[in-house]
Order: sequence, then C-alpha cells, then structure tokens
Amino acid sequence: MSKGSESGWTPWLAEVLEAFHCQTGTIHRSVDGEWLDLEAVLGVPEALMPVIARIPFGKGIAGAAAATREPVELCNLQQDLGGVAKEGARQTKVSGSLAVPVFSADGGRVIGTLGIGKIEPYEFSDEEKAALAARAEELASRWESDD
Repeated sequence: MSKGSESGWTPWLAEVLEAFHCQTGTIHRSVDGEWLDLEAVLGVPEALMPVIARIPFGKGIAGAAAATREPVELCNLQQDLGGVAKEGARQTKVSGSLAVPVFSADGGRVIGTLGIGKIEPYEFSDEEKAALAARAEELASRWESDD
C-alpha cells in the first residue's frame, strides 16, 4: 500500500481530479481478483487509511465497482441509505462519488478501480462516467506496460 504522497501515481491522480473538478481520489489495484489494494490516494483523511488500504470485492464503493464490473455512483454519500458505502465513509466529507472498474487488456478481469469524489452532492453525467472509464483504460494500459 502506498500513501498518496509516496506513490508514483499521485501526479496522474491529481490530473484526473483536476479534470473532473474533484477533491478526493483513489486508485486501487487487484492482483488476485478478490481484494483491492490502495495504490494512490488524494484528499482522504489519514484516519481512513486503514479502512481503504485493502478492500474486498463487493464492499464499499470501490469494491462494488470491482464486483459488478460497472461504475458505482453515490450522488450524496453523506445521506447514502443504500448500504453501498463502507462504515466510516462519511468521514471523507465527500458527497458526490464515482468509482469505475479498471479492466485487464482483454477485458476478462478487473485489475483495479479508480474513484473520484466531490465535496458537494453531485450526479455524474453519462459523459463523465465514460470519461472516467477512459482514464481507467489508460491506467490499465500503463500498469500492463510496467509489468
């Protein structure tokens, strides 16, 4: 696990956040198809690092995106009553959040997730979801070229 300040992915994540006018972001990577390990983080309180450092598929926003292989959005995380968000997620002070899966080159496996969040309640458009999925493809390509 790398904290945002220690990760080589931090500048790339910062660019993504700027492009989407977001204040928080996470990159999680999976090597086993069951767990997501934190690669980079920006804007998330230090107290939450133990909670988001390792997430099982199916749990939390990132885990739900990995398990369903679809974008997962919460328009207002502070009032989420659907049970998708992990316990303690409200501590981020984020309201609008979006996580997308990162797929292997062949599309057969989820190899990570890319998540962004805004302080204010926000509903991401289909165009924004597609744009974040495109950034996730870029991430996958860079991961696979590094391997």
